Amino acid sequence: MASSTLELIGLVKHYGGDSVAVAGIDLQIASGAYCCLLGPSGCGKTSTLRMIAGHEEPTDGNVLLGGREITHLSPAERGTAMMFQSYALFPHLNVLDNVAFSARMKGQAKAEREARAMELLHLVAMEPYAKRLPAALSGGQQQRVALARALMMRPSVLLLDEPLSALDPFLRVKMRAELQRWHRDLGMTFVHVTHSQEEAMALADLVVVMNHGRIEQQGSAREVFEQPRTEFVARFIGSHNIIETPAGKVAVRSDRITLAPPNVGEIAVNVAAIEYQGSSVQVHLVADSASNSASDTTEDGDPEADNPGRWVAVLPDAAFYAAPFEPGQRVAMRWWAEDAHALAA
Repeated sequence: MASSTLELIGLVKHYGGDSVAVAGIDLQIASGAYCCLLGPSGCGKTSTLRMIAGHEEPTDGNVLLGGREITHLSPAERGTAMMFQSYALFPHLNVLDNVAFSARMKGQAKAEREARAMELLHLVAMEPYAKRLPAALSGGQQQRVALARALMMRPSVLLLDEPLSALDPFLRVKMRAELQRWHRDLGMTFVHVTHSQEEAMALADLVVVMNHGRIEQQGSAREVFEQPRTEFVARFIGSHNIIETPAGKVAVRSDRITLAPPNVGEIAVNVAAIEYQGSSVQVHLVADSASNSASDTTEDGDPEADNPGRWVAVLPDAAFYAAPFEPGQRVAMRWWAEDAHALAA
């Protein structure tokens, strides 16, 4: 397969006035990589994907695929294919005709396009459903058909816009494993937009965290999780506490925090809530000055996201129940120095 290295150079997207969706990003995605663009709503990840696909015209900058300039080419000319969040299947066409549609529009002979479509339906385990209409399929089955259709014209890069967001949690986990398998079998570059940290950690070998149209950090999933560069990344990736120390602000993973009755001279915090998670127990902690009211939670329901006076300790269930804590109890947070990761200013 030809190189499908994807390069974004100074890519900018304005939507009129002062609305900046993408603020001049530079990114190289190696041929055959699985890249997740990760971030909250409005961070620019979908606009970036649509510029790669040719569905949005960049305000400035360049998109290169395999060293070839594709910035201003039509979607059909670039060697990319996009799988939309809504799947966008034609309701009046059966599964086989949905998959073969793009080849039909290009004038490919019926026998040839249907043979290729059946190959792809075999890849996604949907051969038995070839004659069904989309309305007769489950959400997971529709997703498989949408993937097969995106692969019909043999793209170099597959673009996925929130492909798992419409699925229930159990099916979402199952389809993550399927995406990994398809990526491995096809050997092509995948670029996947998501707001789910768990999804990005599970799938990507390159995680790109975006915020306000810029790239906050990029790297392997483990690198971004273990060594968040900024406070935003540490908070958004989750499972980290942001703590002010005499040496500056640090991030400490929630599972690296231990709790104990405070000694003289230690800074005490209060236990706000306890959540049993099966193999672990989440202990929510609050500073003396922080409110326990529900009004402190964010729109996403995460009380730690924007409040510097809240933290979480994740304790093994056996350790917690050997010496349990109670809401309202004063405790000291402790951690090893090597578990504190310094954040950029």
